[in-house]
Formats: sequence, C-alpha cells, structure tokens
Amino acid sequence: MNCFPGISKTEIMSNRLKAHLALLLVNVAYAANYIVAKGIMPTYIGPSGFIVFRVTGALVLFFLIKTQVKEKIARKDWFRLMLAGLFGVAINQLLFFNGLSITSPINASIIMTSNPIMVLIISHLLIREKITKTKLLGVLIGGAGAVLLLLSTKGQSHGNATFSGDLMVFINAMSYGIYLVMAKPLLKKYKPITVIFWVFFFGWLFIMPIGFQQATMVNWSEMPVSIIGGVFYVIVITTFLVYLLNIFALKYVSPSVASTYIYLQPVLAGFFAWLYDQLTNHAIGYSQDITWFKGFTTILIFIGVYLVGKSTPVKQKETNVSG
Repeated sequence: MNCFPGISKTEIMSNRLKAHLALLLVNVAYAANYIVAKGIMPTYIGPSGFIVFRVTGALVLFFLIKTQVKEKIARKDWFRLMLAGLFGVAINQLLFFNGLSITSPINASIIMTSNPIMVLIISHLLIREKITKTKLLGVLIGGAGAVLLLLSTKGQSHGNATFSGDLMVFINAMSYGIYLVMAKPLLKKYKPITVIFWVFFFGWLFIMPIGFQQATMVNWSEMPVSIIGGVFYVIVITTFLVYLLNIFALKYVSPSVASTYIYLQPVLAGFFAWLYDQLTNHAIGYSQDITWFKGFTTILIFIGVYLVGKSTPVKQKETNVSG
C-alpha cells in the first residue's frame, strides 16, 4: 500500500533509504559528541557554561526557521511548554553535561540507552499508561542493568567513570522521559519547529542564571582552534542539525524503526573512545572503560528496551534522543 499518494514506489524507497542514512548520521553524531564534549569540559568551558552556549546557539538557529512558520499558541499550553523547557532542556542538558564532565563517555552512552524504559515508567506515573507483563519484565531487566552499571563505579579508583557522574546522566534520562510525556500532546497540536523553539526558549530562561557565570569565564582567545571547532560541532551538529535529520527521517520510517538506532550509540561511542586513545597515544585512557562487565550491563539494558518496545503499538511510541 502506498502511504504517499502522488509519489512513485521508487521515490518512496529512495526517501526511506535517505531516512535510514539520516538516522545513522544522527547516532554517529551523538556518539562522537560524548568524546568531543568530554574533551572540552571542564578544562576550557565549565559544563553549565557550555550549556548556555549550546542552547543559545541552537535557539538562534531554530528562530531563523521559526520565522517562516506562523502559529498561535493557546493560552493553556504556555505552562506545558514552560515545563517542557524545564525538563527537556534545562534539567536534561545541565545534568547530562555536568555528569559527562566527570564520568566516562562509555558509561554515559550505555546509560542513555535506557531512555525508552524511563519514558515507560514516567508515562505510567504521570498519565497512567498501562504496563503489561512483558513491559514490566523489560523494566526489571533493563533497570537491573542500569543499576549494576551505577553500582560498579561507586568507590571506583581507576578509569574515567564516577558514580556521581553516572547518577547525573541517569537522572538526565529520567528528566528527558518526563519531557517526552509532556511534549507528546503539544507535538500533536503544533508543528515540530514551533514546539522545539519554545521549549528551547523556556529552557534558555532557566539555564541562564545557572550557567551565565561559567559562560563569562571562558577565554576564547587562548582556546585552541580544535576546541572552538568542537564547540561549534556540539551546537550546530548535535543540537541543531541532528534535530532536523530526526524530523526528516520520521516522515518516512516509523518511530519504532527509528528508536532501534539508539542501540548503536554505546558501540559507536566505544569505537570513538578507542580511536581517540590511538590518536592520542592513550593520553586519557578512555579504552580502559570498555570492560566485559559493562558489555553485560549493556546487553541487559538492550533486552529491557526491546521488551518494553515489543508490545508497544507504533502510534504510541515516541522517538527522540537526549544529550
């Protein structure tokens, strides 16, 4: 059945192939972001200050697109947009970058794959979405993997991972789960660019008082060109461009298909960590954070996410990426 009237099957297949390539690029970009952002913080920019630059830069870019879209927001939706900005941008991004700055990129990428499980739990608590036996089993298995990973870094004296950093990344995933549940009715009612612009605007209002001081302390004149390039990468690629690629992909593939790409992030992050170590002659030693035990916890989380998504109708699923 042709779901795109007026478009040939050949063109549909071509667009779907482009959608899969877009999703692959999205996850490659996010996986690289763990290494890029980690290399900038906190030596050159404090994590909270970095979020100020990230959100401000993305907000400006989203505004340029938003000027072409005219939509009136209902009065009752402004409070929901404000809360979405609080949980989806302010708490989410501040905790993610502050956590990433003191923990391993490998751990952060593994923990973030638990996001679909967090969404299910939050949906049950906030909107009473039913949890089936299969979903409950998925929550228990995936949750066990995340908890074991967190406990493995408590009191750890080697490697780049820390318990407090992992915990902040984990809470960030929970915060993003709240955002997805709150944003769902808004995305049904308004165009995506309208929602994301206002979400970022309110998020910007919340993060400015927290990160402004760190942002003003940045010495751009003494910052290496490679680090400045990394800052632009985080703003333009992993915040602005990735969102647009996600929107394009979701026009041609189902959310359930798009959500499977999150499994690539720990694998790709591990590869980039290994590559970074080779290029820098193991100056930091990210590779030592790749262990068999973390592989085991990753498998547990993957199984949990699979079971949670297995019995979820496509029309109910939400797909997005945090970080």
